[in-house]
Amino acid sequence: MKILGIESSCDECAASVVEDGRRILSNIVLSQVDFHKPWYGVVPEIASRKHIEWIRPVVQDALAEAGVSAKELDAIAVTFRPGLIGSLLVGLSFAKGLAWALGKPLVGVDHILAHLYAPHLEQEISYPYLGVLVSGGHTIIARVERSDSIEVLGTTIDDACGEAFDKVAKFYEIGFPGGVAIDKLARTGDSRAFQFPKPSLHKGDALYDVSYSGLKTAVIHQSAQFWDGKSEKSLPNIAASFQRAAIDILVDRALAAARDTGLRTIVAGGGVAANSYLRERMAAEKGLKVIFPSLKLCTDNAAMVAGIGYHAFMAGKLSSFSLNAEARVPMFKRAYP
Repeated sequence: MKILGIESSCDECAASVVEDGRRILSNIVLSQVDFHKPWYGVVPEIASRKHIEWIRPVVQDALAEAGVSAKELDAIAVTFRPGLIGSLLVGLSFAKGLAWALGKPLVGVDHILAHLYAPHLEQEISYPYLGVLVSGGHTIIARVERSDSIEVLGTTIDDACGEAFDKVAKFYEIGFPGGVAIDKLARTGDSRAFQFPKPSLHKGDALYDVSYSGLKTAVIHQSAQFWDGKSEKSLPNIAASFQRAAIDILVDRALAAARDTGLRTIVAGGGVAANSYLRERMAAEKGLKVIFPSLKLCTDNAAMVAGIGYHAFMAGKLSSFSLNAEARVPMFKRAYP
């Protein structure tokens, strides 16, 4: 069973052919980083226009690399939420047109669920487990029951983890994407030079929630207050100290959720899952099985869309051509989608 996946929720234009939900036959990802770098962030108008230019050749390249023709596909899976509305509409519109022209089923895929599925492309993972999704737009800790259903235990009450990385990197002109730039710079810094604050939200329903707005403000506007008074106030030290605080906030909540739910497997996904300190910190935890996708499957890609789309297709969960793009994550707290 061969599924074509299309991903265009942000600034990566991607297409992939995956067989039986696991075997990646092709995985083409065209990045727009160079076009957004001058602004230290993704410009929605530029992103959607580039998707219009690239979507057809990217899909053609994915089919060519997989060695299959469009007629040999069994279904078209496409991200329809959440993300930048203009970018989503390009991928969704192309997928609809292709599915209609070929007479193939259309499968709408949720970007969040796709990220949590990404590690399944590389190894067998049993349900349930604790899913940790960390990206530029989303920070979610959830109990994952199956590929199409999660129970959200915690999320950000303000900024996403990846967004905080991008904003700090922009302020200090460290580079873009911020997460990659800070991770690289932090390797030469002292993570104890600044004791940046880690907010405590351990109250009621906020037990596993995270917050990054205060940390971002402290690093950008109040760094002197958290300086140890001895180390250099260098960019590597700021980057390392910020990264430690940001990742520790997430790991502390994830470990608390694992302890309280009794789940001994943690599966991470999203762009921030590529962070070296996060991987080192989680790997050091005893008694837990921690699974990360390979670096190429952490960032937005279409293989995860095709992979999870296969399971939706097999379950008969097809989408009509009236499917519309949705920019926001659906309102949720205890169940998703």
